[in-house]
Amino acid sequence: MNIPAILSIIIVIAILVFLAIFISFASVYIRALVAGAPVGLIELISMRLQRVSISLIVDNRINAVKAGIPLSIDQLIAHYQAGGNVTQVVRALIASEKASLALDFNRAAAIDLATQQSGKSVFEAVMTSVNPRVINCPNQSAEGRLTIDAVAKDGIQLKVKARVTVRTHLERFVGGATEETIIARVGEGIVTTIGSAGSYKEVLENPDMISKRCLEKGLDSGSAFEILSIDVADVDVGENIGAKLQAEQAEADKRVAQARAEMRRSAAVALEQEMKARTQEMRSKVLEAEAEVPRALAEAFRSGRLGVMDYYRMQNIQSDTAMRSSIAGEGNQPDQPKQG
Repeated sequence: MNIPAILSIIIVIAILVFLAIFISFASVYIRALVAGAPVGLIELISMRLQRVSISLIVDNRINAVKAGIPLSIDQLIAHYQAGGNVTQVVRALIASEKASLALDFNRAAAIDLATQQSGKSVFEAVMTSVNPRVINCPNQSAEGRLTIDAVAKDGIQLKVKARVTVRTHLERFVGGATEETIIARVGEGIVTTIGSAGSYKEVLENPDMISKRCLEKGLDSGSAFEILSIDVADVDVGENIGAKLQAEQAEADKRVAQARAEMRRSAAVALEQEMKARTQEMRSKVLEAEAEVPRALAEAFRSGRLGVMDYYRMQNIQSDTAMRSSIAGEGNQPDQPKQG
């Protein structure tokens, strides 16, 4: 076989291979070409070798180009291989383009990757920026609470429900605080505002003071959202917490006073018992001293220092004293010394 024949066979085989490849990509190639977003065969073959969904990439590029967003095949392939949702990114770019929002492909891709496994998408973020959403404060489904409770300076409790209107801040969406932070900050602002009010009547008369003070604090700083308004939906009067606390404090003070009185009573009882013991001690000393009197009289008789007449005169004096005391009504007569 000569060389020209071999070259002819190679050319025929190459043409057949090209036709087979072209036929396999014909629908995609023609669709992209007709839509004004042509894709080269080399790019299609590269996507097939990289196991990239060709129809997904091409269709989304067509949508982007039709919306006036110049996206390249390489950008979409890179985001696809990074695990991103190409369709959501393209939809978000189209929505932001129609709404005149400053959102480029790199930021949209970053937001899409940041919202993976969070139940949200970059398209929802853009739509929230276009159409603001309302967040209930408190979030009953997450916190299980119906109201935010706060106490004014006069001790009256107020129960507040608020609705916060927010829109997505695309520049701070990646790394910004979430809805839970917004709800927590608004709740803190409500508690602070009510706590600084002199009376609960001030809040009932001007509920918009809560909105004004919360907005003045810049609660959306560092968050992925921009607070447009804070509306107080409902304000109810709760318990008189101040009176309740005062009653509990009075009860506690009463218990403290009772404890101190019990301590004093115990001290007095102990002192009384001590005095009784000392009285018994003194009585024993008196009895001991009285026991010495007969002994002293006997000693005086033996020594001659006391005579019989002296003893009788002493007895007469004691009897006379006892009689006068009886007449005077004293009742108790003095104890007479015992004879030896």
